[in-house]
Amino acid sequence: MPDRQDRRVLRSRAALMAAAIRLVTERGTTALPVGDLADAADVSRQLVYLQFGDRDALLVAAAADLAERELIPEVEDGGAPRRARMLAMARHFVRHRPFYRAMLTGSCAFPMTRALNKLFGSLITMTGLREVFGDLDETTAQDLATLLSGGTGVIVNDWLIDADDPLDPEELADRLVRLSTALAPDHAALARTPGDRP
Repeated sequence: MPDRQDRRVLRSRAALMAAAIRLVTERGTTALPVGDLADAADVSRQLVYLQFGDRDALLVAAAADLAERELIPEVEDGGAPRRARMLAMARHFVRHRPFYRAMLTGSCAFPMTRALNKLFGSLITMTGLREVFGDLDETTAQDLATLLSGGTGVIVNDWLIDADDPLDPEELADRLVRLSTALAPDHAALARTPGDRP
């Protein structure tokens, strides 16, 4: 019987996260009543609190789930050139701009920004940092990864929030590639792949 209950919990979590993405996208705000989220997922309000604690935790979990399902597989493709990975990321954000814009300007902007920085940080390898910047101790390498991921996050956030419609994913990809090239003039990528040109 526990397997059946586990599947039910997973289904209700998935339904709540899908409802959160849909409602935030449609309404352009994170100021959603918990009752609306529960109704859209066809679950009780109590279940929202039991599974997520509060509305904002649900919204951030939904954003993280969206990125893990759709974005991470594309940008972690080790065989794809760096620009192709940057372009895949930019296209993901274009497809989901209303959702991310609301998330980055609403009640859960701070945890959302931290989640995106963590995502960008997961794409920076310590080996790549040491190849580009030389022999770094662990603390310096971690601090540098945080600086780079935070800077990338600010660029993406500003682009999502302030850039004119329609967003140009090619422009953002080129911008990010130029920055990574400026940081590594010898073209050694922070997360270099065989498809990158030297």
